[in-house]
Amino acid sequence: MTAEKNISFSDIDLEAIQAVYLIGIGGIGMSALARYFNRIGKRVFGYDSTATPLTQKLEAEGIHIHFEDQVELIPSEFLDLYQENALVVYTPAIPIAHKGLNYFKSTGHNLLKRSQALGVITENTHGLAVAGTHGKTTTCCILAHIIHAYGEPLSAFLGGIASNFESNFVHKEGAKLTVVEADEYDRSFLTLHPTGAIITSTDADHLDIYGEEGELLKSFRMFAEQVSDVLLLHEDIAVRLTENRALQRSPAKILTYGWNTEADYQITSRVLKEGSYVMDIKTPHGELLNIAFPMAGKHNTENALAALALATESGLDVNKLAEGLASFKGIKRRFETLVNTCDRIYIDDYAHHPTELNAAISATKELYPNKKLTGIFQPHLFSRTKDFADEFAASLSKLDQVILLDIYPARELPLEGVTSAWLLEKISTQKKLLSKEETLHWVKSEKPELLMTLGAGDIDQLVNPIKQALS
Repeated sequence: MTAEKNISFSDIDLEAIQAVYLIGIGGIGMSALARYFNRIGKRVFGYDSTATPLTQKLEAEGIHIHFEDQVELIPSEFLDLYQENALVVYTPAIPIAHKGLNYFKSTGHNLLKRSQALGVITENTHGLAVAGTHGKTTTCCILAHIIHAYGEPLSAFLGGIASNFESNFVHKEGAKLTVVEADEYDRSFLTLHPTGAIITSTDADHLDIYGEEGELLKSFRMFAEQVSDVLLLHEDIAVRLTENRALQRSPAKILTYGWNTEADYQITSRVLKEGSYVMDIKTPHGELLNIAFPMAGKHNTENALAALALATESGLDVNKLAEGLASFKGIKRRFETLVNTCDRIYIDDYAHHPTELNAAISATKELYPNKKLTGIFQPHLFSRTKDFADEFAASLSKLDQVILLDIYPARELPLEGVTSAWLLEKISTQKKLLSKEETLHWVKSEKPELLMTLGAGDIDQLVNPIKQALS
């Protein structure tokens, strides 16, 4: 058998590639790549373990997908191509025993991780990247929206379904500006060398990959040093990234954003008016007054500020960009309000880390201070639950009532003693441990006045049934 090829970016000629096969095509990042290759005229095929509404949309767009890991199901139309004319892209979440992945390794096909493929696509563009353990998807979607609303041609690879585009992919023919989400998982963002970037946060996470927080910070420093022109840092991150040493190769300009008077881009006031937030902003290019932004939460206001700052520092007019913030419609599963009647409110959020839970819960209580808040939470990963058990308990205890689901394992095997029952004991508010079926029955029976679903696993399967039960 042919040994697996070690290929670099320079080995891949996208013009010569005729077809692409994506392993894990139903993932949010992988599906954006699938849409890109399909848009530029490549034949696109893929595998995923489960059919979802997203894979159904990809199939409707003309992409062939199979859902069993059998080599014989890989389309002959792809296999019949010369290997030099075919590209295989895979997500690092794919298990090492995957038959299709190992087949392509043995045959010497051009093989790239998702992040490497993104690096190939963006290397000759004016790339704007958004990194951070929290907030990167929202910030990236806001950035893409305000640039699109401005009228500037762009391509965007997003980590969520932006409601303004109803997609995780945006593409304008001839665009030289590219917006990408830079994922720290598996150190994926180190394949990117953007012109400009934002780092929203560097809280400890993915310790199954990094081992310790110091290694995570080291990777963020490495990413920061790969930015060529301008780097926007949340005011807290500027301290964390430089507390032990300065960045070894700083980009041309490092700017900060936040609430402090020393920040280069600063929110000076923020008030709720008729269901939308209105803020005043100080920038290096002058003050902006009465800027409307509809998304709740202090953290989302910061995300909007970061997007505005990077787009401005990329040469676009700050006043015209600010106008686009008012028309931002949000992202699926990012503080998405699904029911809003006089007696029932239901919000769905992807929060799966204690910091994200704190932000989502605080934003909800800010909007509805006099309502009893019930949260349905599905822990994501045994390792994350173990590493942050006390922090999760503290965050969830801020709810008036918690319904806890079993831990979603994703790529992991169980850890002894790490269960939702164990986590439940640490929570100090009113609480229950239920299955998904029991949870839906409880919602139909109790009809809580203010409800949130929280988590990154398969809790999204409950979203539409809960919406129907409360509507």
